[in-house]
Amino acid sequence: MSAKPANAFSLAVIYTYASCDTCRSATRWLRERKILFLEKPIRETPPSQTELKQMLKRQGGQLTKLFNVAGRDYRALELKTKLPRLNEDEALALLSENGNLVKRPFLLSEKVGLVGFDEATWKAAFAV
Repeated sequence: MSAKPANAFSLAVIYTYASCDTCRSATRWLRERKILFLEKPIRETPPSQTELKQMLKRQGGQLTKLFNVAGRDYRALELKTKLPRLNEDEALALLSENGNLVKRPFLLSEKVGLVGFDEATWKAAFAV
């Protein structure tokens, strides 16, 4: 965990996968900017349904933005064809039960909700 927050943002929780280069880039980016965060392993402790609902709202209600559409589990479950038929609660239940399905990194704080890592987007979100 980083030592001090760089701004007035609340503690960010970031869900990552240890073998993911993009996740490592995201946490390095946060550390370099001294942004306080708590890192959680996404496979072992996926985001809760409450966190997923918060993120969904911040992603404009687009469920597909929360899914790791390039992942093996997504393909194995044939979610490309099934997801459009699921209601929001069913989709969020799937995500909360299987961290492999969640797009990573998944960062949520009181004011910020980001999935994936794009430096320009993160810079704008954190105003740094």
